[in-house]
Amino acid sequence: MVKLVLGPVLRHVNATSATVWVETDASTEVEIAGHRARTFRVGELHYALVRIENLEPGTTTEYDVRLDGEVVWPEPGSEFPPCRISTKSDEDLTHRIVFGSCRAAKPVQPATDDKLGPDALDAYALRMAKQPQHDWPDALLLLGDQVYADEPTSKTKEWLRRRRGGKDPVDEVLHFREYAQLYHESWGDPEIRWLMSTVPTSMIFDDHDIRDDWNTSRPWREQMAATSWWPERIRAGLASYWVYQHLGNLGPDELERDDLYAKVLAAGSDTDVQPMLEEFGARADAELDGKKSTWWSYRRDYGRVRLLVIDTRCGRILSGDTRLMVGDEEFDWIERNAEGDYDHLVIGSSLPWLMPHAISHAQSINERAAARPGLRGRFGERVRQVADLEHWPAFRDSFERLAGFLGRIGRGDDAPSTICVLSGDVHHSYAAQGHYPEPTDSAVMQLTCSPVHNDPPKFFRPVFRLAWWPPMGRVLRRLADRAGVPADPLSWTRLTGPHFGNSIAVLEVDGRQARFVLESATPDGRGLVEVANLGLPPA
Repeated sequence: MVKLVLGPVLRHVNATSATVWVETDASTEVEIAGHRARTFRVGELHYALVRIENLEPGTTTEYDVRLDGEVVWPEPGSEFPPCRISTKSDEDLTHRIVFGSCRAAKPVQPATDDKLGPDALDAYALRMAKQPQHDWPDALLLLGDQVYADEPTSKTKEWLRRRRGGKDPVDEVLHFREYAQLYHESWGDPEIRWLMSTVPTSMIFDDHDIRDDWNTSRPWREQMAATSWWPERIRAGLASYWVYQHLGNLGPDELERDDLYAKVLAAGSDTDVQPMLEEFGARADAELDGKKSTWWSYRRDYGRVRLLVIDTRCGRILSGDTRLMVGDEEFDWIERNAEGDYDHLVIGSSLPWLMPHAISHAQSINERAAARPGLRGRFGERVRQVADLEHWPAFRDSFERLAGFLGRIGRGDDAPSTICVLSGDVHHSYAAQGHYPEPTDSAVMQLTCSPVHNDPPKFFRPVFRLAWWPPMGRVLRRLADRAGVPADPLSWTRLTGPHFGNSIAVLEVDGRQARFVLESATPDGRGLVEVANLGLPPA
């Protein structure tokens, strides 16, 4: 009998359709809510994305998963509520988006013995399972580091040693099957598995999904290219990202237009498409004439909420004289997709745009230092890699373009009520509000939640507190002036934070009103405590 390895994961949902992703251990036909799809094969693994059509707006549909007609999910005796697909009607103006980043896989031992602390997403799922459905979130947005390809658990390290005998890269994944093992470990949690089967989930990668400091700079890429194993690593990493994360980000129309997906389906369920996907991964990583062949950015609409998720890793342009977080053509796409009539614009970026002032200025200073020739430039590059100076302010042209773009969107009679940049990565959580010299009609916010489940070095806490200290920010701004860094196109004020510990955040929308709620996991891993609750714009 064919087995369900992973999933179901509820991915794209709109008023009348949905997609559900699964992984199985053999070729099979997958049936969900009366809709069927054949699996496709990648190496020894098998996957399907089932498209469910003709749903009614404003309804809830419970579902199970059948493989060749046999019910395999939910598992017998499950303590969780049934999996369900809930659609919104046009009249419903309330939306709840849960977000966060940096969720390392849990070890086998109980949560109280977990050296990384309690998993905030686990705690959220446990609470949600006891709540009435009207309190459930409408979407889950995972903003990077869904898996840690370079920092696997001790259990996975042992598996890798048995598989590859300690060959480079030691204690890191290399092949597609090894990336898959990370997802099996991370998404196989009973709590997470149920949560992702019921809440529509969107994702974008960050560096640890591939490797720490991925695409920090051109010298970093050159260092990696000089190894014997990197070409295989990046091909497998992007191929696995396409299968596990990106494919489900696409809506029905985008799936219809996706040439790679069409080729995968046309190959048939028994043909191994791994070479095809890894060839695609190599092209997606390559940069040609300041462009990338693949855009991982995407758009979703939740009623009157427009979500634009930006790829801030693979889409970087690093080969020319100007470093760009996002290539010009892709940024043009982002700007075009921000056009329209909506009440709230949400930008999903794994990396924060507005950061602690001292760190923001330091990153812009370092960008200039690393661009110098000779020893000073090499020293600046070394500082950039060691200190992870690679966020939006370290790509100054892109930082300013994003600032100008959001400022334009935020002015005028048709401006949205709020513009919120949702981010993670920096291992502390906070909210900040931007202020332009020419005031905006929208509240422009940076909302950051990180980590969901990790334990950064303890020195991070005093460093981030100091970085938010206004006198330190003023000192770094003077140094930035001396280094020739242009004046910031806007100022920003911290509204709450820095908050530390494993946390999950919620952006709640009701008409043109919005609220940011941040909760941290309790030590026993079974509860959450509220640490911030802000109306946007704040009262």
